[in-house]
Amino acid sequence: MSRPRPSEVYDLLRDHAGGSDETARELVLGLTWTLCRGEGGMGLAMSPAVETGIETRRLSWSGTLAGRPLAELAGWIESWQPFEAAVGMAALNAALNPASKLAQAAVPLAAGNLAVFDHFLPHLAGRKVAVVGRYPGMERYGEELELTVIERRPGGGDLPDPAAEYLLPDMDWVFLTASSLTNKTFPRLAELARGANLVLMGPTTPWLAELAQFGVDFLAGVAVEDAAAARATVAEGGGTRLFAASHLRLHRVPHLLKRSYLDLAYALTREAVVLRKLPQRRGPILQPSLAQDVLLALGQYPHGIRQ
Repeated sequence: MSRPRPSEVYDLLRDHAGGSDETARELVLGLTWTLCRGEGGMGLAMSPAVETGIETRRLSWSGTLAGRPLAELAGWIESWQPFEAAVGMAALNAALNPASKLAQAAVPLAAGNLAVFDHFLPHLAGRKVAVVGRYPGMERYGEELELTVIERRPGGGDLPDPAAEYLLPDMDWVFLTASSLTNKTFPRLAELARGANLVLMGPTTPWLAELAQFGVDFLAGVAVEDAAAARATVAEGGGTRLFAASHLRLHRVPHLLKRSYLDLAYALTREAVVLRKLPQRRGPILQPSLAQDVLLALGQYPHGIRQ
């Protein structure tokens, strides 16, 4: 398989969003999240860190974004200016995610911002696991897992960005923040993780099955359920509060692609998070079982998880 150009994933995102004829109703640049509300729903992206040094007091486009076509704003994903890229990613998600069949086919798991890790925990013991982007509360897995956290702004115990070049090719599992799409590190990180089970995760995740061609095995993103509450959380500087607990939901997922695969998800008050098993063009694939409750609920078995 030929190596994809770094720009190919952005071509994919832009092409899918380019079919939207919606306009942006509102843009909110919060401390943690950026929100774009279109006519059909909203999209989220992680906001740039304050430490980026960008002079936010002089953003030339402030006050001019509402009313612009989502397809136009989605093109900003290719910008190297961090706040423009965040606006572009949120606009992309506003164009793509609200009507996504992947997001609509949510199979709930437990609530909380670490539910994705909790779900996969039985498969991570004894494996080499890397998380790109630190998630609050992850220290609780320190004694259970052989866990490496790679972070752009490393804290105690974290490794800096360059460690990815050395460590990701040897990992069994890689959990990759979808904000890597916004900051342009996704193409290289996904390439380095091609030998691992790769989970693209977080509210920034776009619901596109075609991300499988870049090595993504699972999508763990959000479907906004309470738009007003989500907006208030973003506008008031919220971070993990976006992941408030809620009731469980379960849906049978139709097979949309050639190959059998399993859809997993967890539900939140403000959002429902879905893990999508994507068909791969790489292997080999083995066959240990997944969570029995999910298997029984769906009445099917996936092809398996690479070991």
